[in-house]
Amino acid sequence: MRFEDIVDLAAQLFEASGVAAMVVGALVSVVFAVRDARGPLRVNAYRMLRHYLGRAILLGLELLVAADIIRTVAGAPTLRQVVILGLIVLIRTFLSFTLEVEIDGRWPWQPRPREEDRPGSPRGK
Repeated sequence: MRFEDIVDLAAQLFEASGVAAMVVGALVSVVFAVRDARGPLRVNAYRMLRHYLGRAILLGLELLVAADIIRTVAGAPTLRQVVILGLIVLIRTFLSFTLEVEIDGRWPWQPRPREEDRPGSPRGK
């Protein structure tokens, strides 16, 4: 087996892992949301579904970026390949950033709210 074959296999495994993380994460998110919708946390079920699903998508995006990087840097990358990789990473980073803001409800540089200040928390008002 040649080095290029090993690198290609590694990239394919990362891609498959990224897709699997998103699919399995979506299924688990729905199961958790259905569970929460039937219990005392029903008011937060939709918010938690979005939270779990967003986290699964973020993990999948990170794995897909890793696959793109492995593919590009393994061989002798051309300028065109590097530009394409840069655009892909830029787009996926933007998606990750916006998902992070959507999930947490705050900008990354803002402090996290204390537990008792969060809406829906047992001690929150």
